[in-house]
Amino acid sequence: MLVKNTEAAAATLAQAAEQRQEPAWLVDQRVAALAAFSRSRFLRVQRFDYRDWNLFATPTLAYPIATTQTTVGAGSFVQRGTTVIQCELPQDLQDQGVILTDILTAIRTYPELVQPYLMQVIGAETNQLASYHLAYLNAGFFLYVPKNVVISDPLTLQLIQDATQSTGLQTHGLIVAGENSQVAVTQHLTTQGDLPGTVNQVVEIVAQENSQVTFAAVDELGAQTQVAFQRRANVAANAQVNWAIGLMNQGNTVGQCETDLIGDGAQSDAKVVAITNHDQREGINTKITNHGKHTVGNILQRGVLQGQSELIFNGIGDIIHGAAGAQAEQENRILMMDPGTHGDANPILLIDENDVLAGHAASVGQVDQRELYYLLSRGLDKQTAERLVIRGFLSAVLTAIPSLTVRQQLVQTIERNLRHD
Repeated sequence: MLVKNTEAAAATLAQAAEQRQEPAWLVDQRVAALAAFSRSRFLRVQRFDYRDWNLFATPTLAYPIATTQTTVGAGSFVQRGTTVIQCELPQDLQDQGVILTDILTAIRTYPELVQPYLMQVIGAETNQLASYHLAYLNAGFFLYVPKNVVISDPLTLQLIQDATQSTGLQTHGLIVAGENSQVAVTQHLTTQGDLPGTVNQVVEIVAQENSQVTFAAVDELGAQTQVAFQRRANVAANAQVNWAIGLMNQGNTVGQCETDLIGDGAQSDAKVVAITNHDQREGINTKITNHGKHTVGNILQRGVLQGQSELIFNGIGDIIHGAAGAQAEQENRILMMDPGTHGDANPILLIDENDVLAGHAASVGQVDQRELYYLLSRGLDKQTAERLVIRGFLSAVLTAIPSLTVRQQLVQTIERNLRHD
């Protein structure tokens, strides 16, 4: 936990950041975020209390200073802890001005592209997790896609938590998509090692007019890791941001995936699947706010609970006054495989405009017995039949992942998580 003497902590933080030759604007933002920590609130996840979790690991900026060199390759980024192992981008994309590098190198090398957006989609004072994240940010990536650039093949990002040491990971992803651009990103989070630790992840997406961004993620962090994530997008007029998130962490997890449809005609589909096991606890908000006229926001969440685990899904559709012609639809469904599980699927609609179309569906239950009986009648054993039913239950999100490789990884992870001990 952070030390109580915030003035001393701020002085130590500023000195460490300056020794790392960070620009003055980032040092100032770190110190301001640390000051905001003490007055900020926890991220609110309705019907889920995680305030006793140790999400604020012993803070430090003591890690090697490195400058990432982007080489020619298929379009991939690999980072283990705070160390970049690989950063590749096709030559034709580099020639068009596309930038893919680690976030701290980007801060030093491309301040004019990073400073206007860093922690602007998710403000540092939004909650304590965001404040702490910026104060001790130590890893992550930056992707910039210039105006009118279309990237055909998905870019792959692999972030590896180094649990061979106890340093907390504050990893930040920033994606800026220029007007009329198009990009798909797939991110895979994993753990190496088994020491207890924390991961505090933030992803910010800025989708400018008429752009299209698809962000798919498979989170597969270890059992000894407590996870907090916040992923949020600002979507301009006639732009689109789609999310496909697979939450396969083994440890306790709390987080929020949020989209602000700011410009008229903006759109977003948010698809989330989660599987919980043993005594794991997981609380997730998925929220879309319609600001602009004729905006469209769809939420689909599906979860599977096993053992003594807990899973809370809050689907939040918020249509503000003035968002005439907006659409907000959501579906939240949970399967409870064992009697000791606890699941909630909570649809929340906040509507402050008359000329809108909104709806929701929610269910918490067991495997469909008719589907199970059909498969059993075809000679399958019960365990295999249940896995097939569950895979079909989750298929709406699986098919939304743009990368075939990542999609196959998620299917394999689901299969592992559904095996009985």
